Amino acid sequence: MDTTGRFRIAVGGITHESSTFSPLPARLDDFDIRRGDDLLRAFGVAADARADLVPTLLAQAQLSGGQVERAAYLRLAGELIERLRGAGPVDGVCLALHGSMEVEDIGKGEEDLLTAIRAVVGREMLIAVSLDLHANATPAMVALADVLTSYRTAPHRDARQTRQRALNLLVRCLQRGIRPAPYLVKLPLVLQGEKAITDAEPMASLVRLVEEISQAPGMLDASVLVGFAWADVPYATTGVIAVAGGDAALARRQAERLAAAVWEARERFAFDVETGTLDHCIDIARAALEPTVFITDSGDNPTAGAPGDVPLFVERLLAKDVPDAVCAAIPDPEAVAACREAGVGAMVTLMLGGKLDPVTSPPLELAGWVEHLSAHGAGADDLAVVRVRGVRVILTARRRAFLAPEHFREAGIEPLEHKLVVVKQGYLFTALRRIAPRMLMALTPGLTDQVLERLPYRNLPRPVFPLDPVSSEWRP
Repeated sequence: MDTTGRFRIAVGGITHESSTFSPLPARLDDFDIRRGDDLLRAFGVAADARADLVPTLLAQAQLSGGQVERAAYLRLAGELIERLRGAGPVDGVCLALHGSMEVEDIGKGEEDLLTAIRAVVGREMLIAVSLDLHANATPAMVALADVLTSYRTAPHRDARQTRQRALNLLVRCLQRGIRPAPYLVKLPLVLQGEKAITDAEPMASLVRLVEEISQAPGMLDASVLVGFAWADVPYATTGVIAVAGGDAALARRQAERLAAAVWEARERFAFDVETGTLDHCIDIARAALEPTVFITDSGDNPTAGAPGDVPLFVERLLAKDVPDAVCAAIPDPEAVAACREAGVGAMVTLMLGGKLDPVTSPPLELAGWVEHLSAHGAGADDLAVVRVRGVRVILTARRRAFLAPEHFREAGIEPLEHKLVVVKQGYLFTALRRIAPRMLMALTPGLTDQVLERLPYRNLPRPVFPLDPVSSEWRP
């Protein structure tokens, strides 16, 4: 605490959601890196009369992918630690982490980072951490941090509120001299995030229970951590965390209460939209009375780490001679360059996609008209639109997800003016969910396959529900 009675809190973090099934390593240029005032703006918490925030480094991945390259992680973590060392005396540390970061040759990134921070600040200083709802929490993370709190929405819309809650809890503990007691329970349960939408049951009720436990006497916070199913690691299972204000026994009781509620609901976790095979979803959409139907290509979802360049949907749309469809998007810089060289209105022949993930599908040969080119020219955000009969395919120079109407407008497309709109997502993200007259999820093959039984797990702890029979008598 400084001479004015305000606490000095170091803030920062490294966030990445890592799919071990993905062959695409996350490199340094895959992160948005912020320092100083830019970090504080991105961290996004409200000014606090009780605390001064001291920025270290905040590195946020632009998109999920494979494991983080060791050299990239070490550079980021090394700078964060050096900035923490140079921050002067601080009273606490508040971190924004994902909870499912895997690092090449290192393993659990959050464990490694927290260990390094503890080596600087010591065992007694309080550390608060905000986590993604899809964090793969571990006992070591809970042993190294004092307050851990996660998002309470999926699709996510409370990242800043969660960071604010982590900071508020940290300052509250410093003010009142509270030593938080976190407790983790891991369940023999593996869940797709798409089966744990927080506006649908049973997650809606579980979130209400999280709020109830967080406000109980003696308690600070509680979280359900759905987990990240596309990481083949020993801790990729659902967990719950309860944090008490110094009473470890109370934290354990409340964590076990929450875990028991999650386990009781295990058979009720389900997709909140109609699902089917790729062909089945196309057929339903074509026959639908709604003017526009959004279909998610869930097996090739770059927001969960898949490459995003599997062209199977384009192939089937063309084979079925669909008269009006948009597919967003296929990352293929060679195809974008060919379109730019040919120019708008030209006919091009492309070997489309299947380069980042050739296992799921080879490239697709097609010939079509260049209908649109991005105005800014060659670069990371370069894109093109190719029309083959009634199917428009958005091509991008890098992996990206089309999550909102304005992303389509960059390609000269109004999504609601078309009958079928295919996006490479799992659950439809909030901005598109708000406008979609109808939603379908195609259970397509790929590195983010929603049919978990088709994935080659080797490190996931077994038995685990629903992949294996697990006794209904399991207790936390």
